[in-house]
Amino acid sequence: MRIGQGAGHSLYTSRPLLLELAGILSRPKFAKKIAASHLSADQLVELYAGCVNLVKPLPVGRVASDPDDDQVLGTALAAKAEILVTGDKGLLALQTFESIRILNAQQSLDALHAN
Repeated sequence: MRIGQGAGHSLYTSRPLLLELAGILSRPKFAKKIAASHLSADQLVELYAGCVNLVKPLPVGRVASDPDDDQVLGTALAAKAEILVTGDKGLLALQTFESIRILNAQQSLDALHAN
């Protein structure tokens, strides 16, 4: 997420992260919740993609303990994000990347309300 000056906030993602999200939502453990939405996992991802700005991840080298997380960091860097919101423990352990704060959902809400 990039915090705008006074006007609001912008959400960003990338194609690799959308593909990962589609794969995650297709897991059996989400089947009941996806079915309750009356949409497919692909339709939910498509709706989400329409609500965010797409960027091409920048190369960051090998930073995170999980190589897939480097795509997340590259996306945040490309978006010039101030905050990266995640529940991923490996990313949260970094706390910051470049000048980007890495926060969980509650921490990010607290930070937004503090501004």
